[in-house]
Amino acid sequence: VQLQASGGGLVQAGGSLRLSCAASGLTFSNYVMGWFRQAPGREREFVATIDRSGTRTRYQDSAKGRFTISRDNAMNTVWLQMNSLKSEDTAVYFCAADGTAVAFTGANVFLNPAHYDFWGQGTQVTVSS
Repeated sequence: VQLQASGGGLVQAGGSLRLSCAASGLTFSNYVMGWFRQAPGREREFVATIDRSGTRTRYQDSAKGRFTISRDNAMNTVWLQMNSLKSEDTAVYFCAADGTAVAFTGANVFLNPAHYDFWGQGTQVTVSS
């Protein structure tokens, strides 16, 4: 299994970035996908997750209204559109895949990075103020 994240970079506060994560070696539509981030000296934290069909999503409170997670199962790809970026969004962003059979709705397990099976290598997002 390989998850290849890309799209990070340096952007000014208020700007936008679109992260991509291309998956291979797994049946993509069977996996809940998530985006997490980790800033220096901090633990990895949940950003957003999307169910297997791409119908339902959940977001960290700070991401609501600014970030949008989406996926295309035919392309084996998940995206994270990030708008109105702030300096506190600076971190390495990781995509992850969770193959559990747990139903998506109401399941807080998908907010927990320890629950995910596979991880991408991370892409750096730096927001300058």
